Amino acid sequence: MPLMLTSAQFIRLPQVKEITTLSKSSIYRLMEEGDFPKQHALGARTVVWSKSQVEDWCAQKMSAALP
Repeated sequence: MPLMLTSAQFIRLPQVKEITTLSKSSIYRLMEEGDFPKQHALGARTVVWSKSQVEDWCAQKMSAALP
């Protein structure tokens, strides 16, 4: 059965950097370490991230930082 994405929003690297305030190298390092959402290939030279996954990652980091 195919995956149904009803309201998925995809964002490109500049938006990921803006949302997270991380550098490109930090994003890719965290992805390699398994501590950041993986990118999805849409084409031969196009990758995107799920906006909700990136926002969830940010919320998780904020929750972990609270006492």
